[in-house]
Formats: sequence, structure tokens, C-alpha cells
Amino acid sequence: MSTTIAPIEERRLLGIGLVLCAYFLFTCLDSSAKWLGLVGLPALQIMFARYVIHLGIVSAINLPRQGADLWRTRNLKIEILRSGALIGSTLCNFTAVRYLPLTVTGAITFTTPLIICVLSVFLLREQVGWRRWTAIVVGFVGVLIIVRPGSDTFHPATLLSLAGAVSYGLYALLTRKLAGVDSVATQQFYGAVLPTIALLPFAFVVWQWPDGLLQWLVLIGTGVIGFTSHQFITMAHRFAPASTLAPFAYVQIVFIAIISWLIFQQPPDLWFYLGAPVVILSGFYLWLRERQLAKPLTPVAEEG
Repeated sequence: MSTTIAPIEERRLLGIGLVLCAYFLFTCLDSSAKWLGLVGLPALQIMFARYVIHLGIVSAINLPRQGADLWRTRNLKIEILRSGALIGSTLCNFTAVRYLPLTVTGAITFTTPLIICVLSVFLLREQVGWRRWTAIVVGFVGVLIIVRPGSDTFHPATLLSLAGAVSYGLYALLTRKLAGVDSVATQQFYGAVLPTIALLPFAFVVWQWPDGLLQWLVLIGTGVIGFTSHQFITMAHRFAPASTLAPFAYVQIVFIAIISWLIFQQPPDLWFYLGAPVVILSGFYLWLRERQLAKPLTPVAEEG
């Protein structure tokens, strides 16, 4: 059964609106994972719920239309590697947010364009000039300003957050390699079914029943939010080019700061205000440089 692909339309304001909604939802996803962890639910259980619900939604929407075409892939190896990178990113991030303010994990996530640039040298054999290497170094200096290793406020979970950003950078590169190989629906399916299968035995070992309706709603909401945010990202790129949408990823830092302050009573500190602009400007410079070279980076999106 052939899959109907929606045509590209020139509706940039709609695309920008959708991508802003997606980044707000990504922030809500991390906030939900942090809250569920603080009330005592294990990270593996939260991850399992996030992916099994995502899988249910993807299957319900696409199976009636596509049937077996949904799981037919032209490159199963990359789909598996991509899903593995996604599991690593989610596990590191969902664990790190238990111990760190969202502002810290969010700022570290914005190193993703820098990490993609570094990984592309080793995995894609791309050439990176001195200007981009300088931007990468400056960006990581910004992270050091925020986390201040060696200080009393430094927490080892910072390393987990950085590992999550590296995993997500690998996920983004593998997604790039699947462009034009598998449909978005097929990628969404494998991005949900493989983590569900991998997490199933661990989830039942650590499973704790949510206490009350609110915990159930937030747990179920992780899967709904995860699916919806990725759909918004996909739809946004139908209506506006990636070069238009990429800079709006940095608006997410505003969402992160507001939610961290209002819900978790963890307002940004002085070091965040000093370091976050350094990270963001470094990533923004990389975007401008890649645009000049006509090789745009994969936009940042905090995956959970």
C-alpha cells in the first residue's frame, strides 16, 4: 500500500507557530519526567510509559492506512542504532532532571548543534574549519560557566545530561542518514517500538503503581506529549524551511526558565544568565556558518 505524502506549502508563520508549540511541549515532557521522578516513580518506568503510549498512537493512526508498510524499512541497521541512541538520550535526560534544575539540563541540551558538528567529523567525514571549531570550544566554555565543575553546586548528574546530549546528537545524525530512505511514519514507529521492547523487562522489574489520578494523567501525558511534539516538528517543516525554523529552537530556553521557576521553585541563577547566552550564540553562529556552506545542521530539539 503506497503512502500519501503531504505536499510542501509556503506558510512560514504557521510553521513557526507549530515549531514553537513543539519546543514548549518538549519542555513539558522534561518537566513531567522530573515531577514523576520527584514523587518516586522510577526513570525506566517513566520511559516505558512514554514510548508504549507513543507506539499506541503511531500504530492507531498509521496501521489502518499503511498496514505492513508501516514497519517496512530499507535500512533496519540504522533504525536500530537510531532507536538505541534515542533510548540513551532519554534515559540520561530523565535521570538527570531528577537531580538538576531544568535550566541546567536545558542549557546542556543546547550543545547539541556543537556535538553534531563534532560527530559529523568522525562519522560523516565532514570537514570542519577553524571558525566552527572555535564556536564549539566557546560553546562548551559556556557550559562550564553554568555547571562550574569543582564547585559546591556541581552535581555528577551533569555528566549524565551531557551524555544525553551526545546520544541525541548521534540520534540526529542517524535521522539525517534516514532522510529519503524511510518515511516519517516508519521512523516514528521504530523510534517507539524498539525502545518499548528494550524497556519492557526492566519496566516490570521496577514498576510502581502511580498514586492517584494526577500521577496517572502525567504518566500517560508523557507519551501523548512526546508523540504530539514530534508531529508538530514534522508538520512545521512542511510549511517552512529548516533554515527559517532552526533559530526558534532557542526560544525553548525561555520556556525552561519559566517552568523551572514556577513549578519547581528553581529560578535561573547568575551563572545560567552568564553561560546560556554563550552556548546559544555559539550554536547560532554554527547555524549561520552551516547556512553559508549550504549544509544546514539538524535543528535542536530536546528529545525525551
